[in-house]
Amino acid sequence: MDSASGLPTLAVVGATGTVGTVMLDLLSTRRDVYGEIRLVGSERSAGRALKVRHQKAECAALAPEVFDGVDIAMFAAPAPVAEAWVPVAVERGAVAVDGSGAYRMRRDVPLVVPEVNAERVRERPRGIVAGPGCTTLSMIVALGALHRRYGLRELVVASYQAASSAGRDGIDTLYAQLEKVGGDRTLGNRAGDVRGVVGEFGPFPAPLAMNVVPWAGTPEDGGWTSDEMSVRDETRKVLGLPELKVAATCVRVPVVTAHSVAVHAVFEERTDQREAQDILARSAGVVLCDSPETREFPTPSDVVGTDPTWAGRVRRSLDDPQALDLFVCGDNLRKGSALNTAQIAELIAAELTM
Repeated sequence: MDSASGLPTLAVVGATGTVGTVMLDLLSTRRDVYGEIRLVGSERSAGRALKVRHQKAECAALAPEVFDGVDIAMFAAPAPVAEAWVPVAVERGAVAVDGSGAYRMRRDVPLVVPEVNAERVRERPRGIVAGPGCTTLSMIVALGALHRRYGLRELVVASYQAASSAGRDGIDTLYAQLEKVGGDRTLGNRAGDVRGVVGEFGPFPAPLAMNVVPWAGTPEDGGWTSDEMSVRDETRKVLGLPELKVAATCVRVPVVTAHSVAVHAVFEERTDQREAQDILARSAGVVLCDSPETREFPTPSDVVGTDPTWAGRVRRSLDDPQALDLFVCGDNLRKGSALNTAQIAELIAAELTM
């Protein structure tokens, strides 16, 4: 604990990255529950001046001693960094909250979304709590609310994932490609046109500008991708449904920030459109934006920079009264990463100060 305030000492690992930048904004705008906050980054970032809680702070290089006296360590860093340094933080006495994919599917690490399964944050035999990936987080709060009422049985989803989930490289690649193709109205009329003009694909397997790319992640067995398998595995773990049937198709779209997901959910009980809309409207962390008459529905450009999951196009399936179809959007850098990590850390801070 911070000796001056009696509040937990927090370390933010990856403070200078894309997600880390959002994390510092959240720490400056949400309720302040911490004493000292230490900002940690790579050797290259050491000494860099950052701002948190409206004050300047210097970024320290990642080393074992930065965790001395730390109560909670939030990791907004790539999986290899978390894999190596989370155990160091825990060994030095911190509870680690990992936003990367390094520990999500470990049996002895709870996978937590506070609006869905906050109680699991205390079940941490290894001193680690993890959060799901950004695609799962874009839909799981809304799905959790509907599951509590109807009992989820089967899930078919198609995600439309923003470039920023591939990090700074993804953002830079999209902007560079848009600059090359934006002024040429002849492009897109012949096969291969866009490929020839954009040049480098960056972290994507095909051009993202003026295109959609039905691939996100790395190859898995049977033609699936790692992102698609993660949606399946993480949804099962968060909802406590190990046998849940899940089929996901993950698609990259030329959007900078905010993921969207088209959801077909089959439940144990008969559904009702109006009731489902009411459930979503009353659920913490969800905003219902759903008026077919006035063409109101969530889109990435509407929800970027906001914290909730936005839900719309809620319909009962035409062919199955136990199924619902809906469209959800969420900022993949906020609730999809930094915010969920921050919410978990706040639960732990409250526990430590009881």
